[in-house]
Amino acid sequence: MALARPTSGPMIETHDLRRTFKSRKTEVEAVRGVDLSVGTGEIFGFLGPNGAGKTTTLRMLATLLTPTAGDATVAGADLRREPQLVRERIGYVPQGGSTDPSETGRGELVLQGRLYGMNKATAQARAAEVLAALDLEAAADRTTSTYSGGMKRRLDVGLGIVHKPAVLFLDEPTTGLDPQARHNFWDLIRSIKAEGRTVLLTTHYMEEAYFLCDVVAIMDRGRIIAEGPPSRLLAEHFDDVVIELPREDFRGDPADFPMTVLVASDRVEISTADVEGALRHLLERGISLRQIRIRPRNLEDLFLELTGRELRT
Repeated sequence: MALARPTSGPMIETHDLRRTFKSRKTEVEAVRGVDLSVGTGEIFGFLGPNGAGKTTTLRMLATLLTPTAGDATVAGADLRREPQLVRERIGYVPQGGSTDPSETGRGELVLQGRLYGMNKATAQARAAEVLAALDLEAAADRTTSTYSGGMKRRLDVGLGIVHKPAVLFLDEPTTGLDPQARHNFWDLIRSIKAEGRTVLLTTHYMEEAYFLCDVVAIMDRGRIIAEGPPSRLLAEHFDDVVIELPREDFRGDPADFPMTVLVASDRVEISTADVEGALRHLLERGISLRQIRIRPRNLEDLFLELTGRELRT
């Protein structure tokens, strides 16, 4: 297998990357000039509404779609001129998974290793290593049709890393997993990073992006509209906190409050930089403070502020 280059510095770089889909009647510019620089050993997360361009960007970088315009290098290989070299140096885990229900976990991994040029003995040894790392040894020789959702997702990642890629692409890797399986999956991704590999993932889970990713990029309508470490992005965009209280405890018209008030079905959220003044205002209106919660701003707040609240299809 080809050695991945570079071993330090940016592992993924793009310049003005674009993708347009055309039909007889319409033309959709799904990705409209994306510039990225993803470091070696970094976990980079793409956030965005449905149709924002996240998966299209990921699929271009994984050589599954040809860019309409722009340039990119992945693990030191040119995306346009050296697509086969890019494929040798990356792993790709799609949203829907890729396991064969009639094959065993071990069999899947050995086959994947052989497809990447390993001889049988090397593929078997590497499969054993991956099964141990993924805590799948006890189920290694069962067909994947008997695996739980979390086990299948771990095996999907195993198929993506069996050949020791420099870059691993994960498209919404924890969708459908229960909280325990999701947290275990995070530990797995962190262990991949600890080996010096770069991980680029898409996700709709804001908590996942905050706790897992070194850098996040928020995409909307084909463009990156914010990028950076999660904590830095929050500090740059917000200087206030949110006071939450149950909807039934709130009285009065939100328009009469000298602060931003968002009324949801089960709660009210008040955004303010003056917590003491906001609490005094609530007390003056006879609103109970027994069940209030004061929280810092989070990535979901930032996501909604930048992309809006309308539903996307």
